[in-house]
Amino acid sequence: MPRLAGPTTRLGAVVALATAFAVGILLSGCDSNPENATHVGEGEAIKLGNLLYNVQITRYLNPKDPEDKAYLAGQPPLSSDQYYLGVFMQIQNESDAAQQVPRDFRVVDTVGTAFKPVPSTSLFALKLGGKVNQNGVLPEPETSAANGPIEGSMVLFRIDSAAIEDRPLTLDIPSSTGAVGHVELDI
Repeated sequence: MPRLAGPTTRLGAVVALATAFAVGILLSGCDSNPENATHVGEGEAIKLGNLLYNVQITRYLNPKDPEDKAYLAGQPPLSSDQYYLGVFMQIQNESDAAQQVPRDFRVVDTVGTAFKPVPSTSLFALKLGGKVNQNGVLPEPETSAANGPIEGSMVLFRIDSAAIEDRPLTLDIPSSTGAVGHVELDI
């Protein structure tokens, strides 16, 4: 049987190649299931125990900026080599029982320097050690944090200027099971 030549076969080859490419992307090794992840990037969900975390945005907070004053309510002035870092997240409880929010989040730089959360009285602050109701979410609906511009609860850190040079920074999230999740912060 003679083989056809011309635009029809080229079009068929292009369609077949495009289809193969699309299938390859869909079936590639990219596992986006948060239950299998222990290290994710900012904006990707990570499941630790029964809690699903999603760090929405990380940003330096400026005490002199009117927009940032509400995030920094009650915080003391910084020394010349320190910065406030706000990590904003949502936490979803996927179980039928209340779950405890960790107290000991850490931001770690590339040389291993770890920074602990700063206690905060801000209306946007995540209540460290608090509870997430069964099948609930933090920030809770109709709160300042949920209705604010970021729509996330803040964990506040005080970092030094060396950490700015030693990036990327990673947020370590401990779980009730003993595992630790790592979120590379986009800052």
